[in-house]
Amino acid sequence: MNTNSKTPLGAYYEEHHITGKRLRQSSMESVRKEIFCSWIGRGKSVLDLGGRDGTLTRHFLDGNRVAIGDIDRAALAHAKENYAVETIEVNLNEPLPFESSSYDVVVMAEVLEHLPYFQFTLGEAKRVLREGGMLIGSIPLAYHLKDRWRVLRGKKLTMARDPTHLRFFTYEELISALSGFFCVEEVRAVKGGKKGDRWPKLFARNVAFRCSKK
Repeated sequence: MNTNSKTPLGAYYEEHHITGKRLRQSSMESVRKEIFCSWIGRGKSVLDLGGRDGTLTRHFLDGNRVAIGDIDRAALAHAKENYAVETIEVNLNEPLPFESSSYDVVVMAEVLEHLPYFQFTLGEAKRVLREGGMLIGSIPLAYHLKDRWRVLRGKKLTMARDPTHLRFFTYEELISALSGFFCVEEVRAVKGGKKGDRWPKLFARNVAFRCSKK
C-alpha cells in the first residue's frame, strides 16, 4: 500500500488505517476466528501479516508463538500492550524482514485486496514459510451475483466503496493467484451462506482459504 500522504489514496489510508481509528474492529470476526483456529491448531509459529491491532490474531494465540507484521504503528502498539505477541513494523510491498523458512503458518486476512503488488507479497509469504507450511487468509470477492446486480442498477461494486481496495478478485482470479505459489487445499465461504459454499463463483461474497507451500 502506498502510504505517502501526498497522494489521495495515501491520505485516505493514513486517516482510516494508520491513526488508531479502527482499533478493535475485525470484519466477520466470529466466523473467521473459528475457521482460522481450526486450521492453525496448536504448537505452531505464526506470522500474521496485516494483523493490525490483534483483534482477530488474539483468537489463535493459545498454544502458538505468534508475531504480527503491519505498517500501522498505532495498531501494533495496541497489540503489543494487550496480547502476548511479537510486533514488527513491515511494508508488505517490500521484502519481509524475516529469515526464509522461519514460520509454520502465515496469515493474510483481508489483505490481498489492498496490495498493488500482491504477487510479490505472496512470494515473500512462501519464502518465510517452512516446508509443508501453510498460508491461510480471507478476502472479499467481487462480481458475485449481488455485485453484478449492483452494477446493473448503476451502483459501484461493494468493494469499491473502500478506496484502499486496489484489487477486485473474482473467485477464479483468487484461485489462480494463490496457485502460482501454493497448493490450494481448501476454500470456504465466510459470507454467502450454504449457497456460497456450494456455488462460490456466484454466491460467495467473502471466502477463507487454506494453502500449503509447494
